[in-house]
Amino acid sequence: MNKKANTLLFILGATLFNVIIAVITFLILTVFYANFLIMKIPETGRAWGFTLILIASLAVSFLVYRAVLKYLLTKIEVEKYFDPIFVKHNLRKSDS
Repeated sequence: MNKKANTLLFILGATLFNVIIAVITFLILTVFYANFLIMKIPETGRAWGFTLILIASLAVSFLVYRAVLKYLLTKIEVEKYFDPIFVKHNLRKSDS
């Protein structure tokens, strides 16, 4: 495989990992909320619980994704296996 294919597969895998972590976190927090916290919260505030669970699951998945990505980037030689996503192009023409 070439560097472009490695980069594409890495991005797709990282995105899938992030989504899976978000879903798992959402399910865990929902079960915790439904079993332990729902009875302690007044009825007028119960709807906000799922909004906070969604925000918390996104935040946790982002933090886990960053930690895992930072760990992987210390173990993998990025320049050897991956193509840069953003390349700087010289926009000015040289005067030759």
